[in-house]
Amino acid sequence: MYDFAAEPGNNELTVNEGEIITITNPDVGGGWLEGRNMKGERGLVPTDYVEILPSDGKDQFSCGNSVADQAFLDSLSASTTQASSSAASSNHQVGSGNDPWSAWSASKSGNWESSEGWGAKPDGAGAQRNTNTPDNWDTAFGHPQAYQGPATGDDDDWDEDWDGPKSSSYFKDSESADAGGVQRGNSRASASSMKIPLNKFPGFAKPGTEQYLLAKQLAKPKEKIPIIVGDYGPMWVYPTSTFDCVVADPRKGSKMYGLKSYIEYQLTPTNTNRSVNHRYKHFDWLYERLLVKFGSAIPIPSLPDKQVTGRFEEEFIKMRMERLQAWMTRMCRHPVISESEVFQQFLNFRDEKEWKTGKRKAEKDELAGVMIFSTMEPEAPDLDLVEIEQKCEAVGKFTKAMDDGVKELLTVGQEHWKRCTGPLPKEYQKIGKALQSLATVFSSSGYQGETDLNDAITEAGKTYEEIASLVAEQPKKDLHFLMECNHEYKGFLGCFPDIIGTHKGAIEKVKEGDKLVATSKITPQDKQNMVKRVSTMSYALQAEMNHFHSNRIYDYNSVIRLYLEQQVQFYETIAEKLRQALSRFPVM
Repeated sequence: MYDFAAEPGNNELTVNEGEIITITNPDVGGGWLEGRNMKGERGLVPTDYVEILPSDGKDQFSCGNSVADQAFLDSLSASTTQASSSAASSNHQVGSGNDPWSAWSASKSGNWESSEGWGAKPDGAGAQRNTNTPDNWDTAFGHPQAYQGPATGDDDDWDEDWDGPKSSSYFKDSESADAGGVQRGNSRASASSMKIPLNKFPGFAKPGTEQYLLAKQLAKPKEKIPIIVGDYGPMWVYPTSTFDCVVADPRKGSKMYGLKSYIEYQLTPTNTNRSVNHRYKHFDWLYERLLVKFGSAIPIPSLPDKQVTGRFEEEFIKMRMERLQAWMTRMCRHPVISESEVFQQFLNFRDEKEWKTGKRKAEKDELAGVMIFSTMEPEAPDLDLVEIEQKCEAVGKFTKAMDDGVKELLTVGQEHWKRCTGPLPKEYQKIGKALQSLATVFSSSGYQGETDLNDAITEAGKTYEEIASLVAEQPKKDLHFLMECNHEYKGFLGCFPDIIGTHKGAIEKVKEGDKLVATSKITPQDKQNMVKRVSTMSYALQAEMNHFHSNRIYDYNSVIRLYLEQQVQFYETIAEKLRQALSRFPVM
């Protein structure tokens, strides 16, 4: 059904859309099958890339190659080639070396452009996964570019790939590193892809905020998330000691007797210095759990994307590790996420049994979605509905404006990156070559008194060629970090439309309270409980925004200072080279 490019040395088979293959093993495992093409070549192909043709009395795994079958597939292929080719190009341009952010500006960072605005999806926290989704997502990424989320089968499907401590190498010391990819595979958000009932996703739960607002009596959970009032308003309670997690030492592993390969990363929390290893699929599982549990209250940005082609190339591995590092650091810096049981278990499990037990427990956690607010305890008086609505509107207005600003800077930065790595260096090179050509012409005159001048012009030309190289390399030293920071915040901001939508939905439910009381659908006490609970939600939103603002101020101060420092150094280096070139010219 789709083009698939085999990874060299990985026992995979390249197939093209519309091609007929014979399936020699329908279930190799891990979402792969083994097939043979018309040339007799055999290899692995993703299961979701192929469709079993009607057998017409033939063996059910034999994809017939009759003239009629081929004609049908050819006509089908012709009708879909345009859409598929545009999808493939959008897939692969992400990895272009000169423009690592080409896909960022193209995609939306949230449902900001929705005609109904913030309130369009009042219960949509679970839809955060879709917030970075371009309009043509189903066309461009509707099929897996290798990975469609944690295993869809039973627990054994996951556990057979488990990368627990099989050797002493799983508990090593650490180094520093990084996190990478663009545009998360959001089509994988369907709850069926990870054995979570749909009602565990707030965005799909029919009761929505009513589940929390109208609960007769909230159970007293063991976990408590206090909210205090500090100098800048409501805030989360920060732990007495903080920690980071170093992502390092990417290693290539294999499974299925070496038929399939993967990359695993070493994670070392700075507060324990005890390392564990995780594959990308485990990071993805953590992201899913955090999104399901906290997504109604806390923005959980997507992980870097999964890809097939080139996934073992050194540059891709380095970029992904850089962005995984950034993602983990973000999670470690959040006082609620970092202290949560699921996050701690991800970093501190000791063996396979402990991992599996913690995994199952996390997946059965009922304090998820809007029910996460039932664990929150503001140490402050209840707010009235007018103030609650004003706070919600203020958050919506700011995050929308910041999203616009971040996208603008990403667009401008992307254009500047392309210019600095393309046309601009070439212009300097042209100047350099033109000066050197001129010096060569002057040298042919035979005039004895111009040797010093000709040498100086030649050196000036070489200087401009050196400047060309400096210009081409400079974005990696300054613009890269500014763009990465903006990309991270684009991910955060893309979560807010659904969070705000959840809050607006709750506010609307409370506004309907008097009518419900009048029609005896709820009691006055129920209405009072609704106001109290929406007040708790408001305190949580304000606490999260205060955390967001404090991080935003720190991050942008750091990254823009770095950018300016590197720019100053860059231009000083160029100025010094030009001074040296100038000094070679004779004074007349």
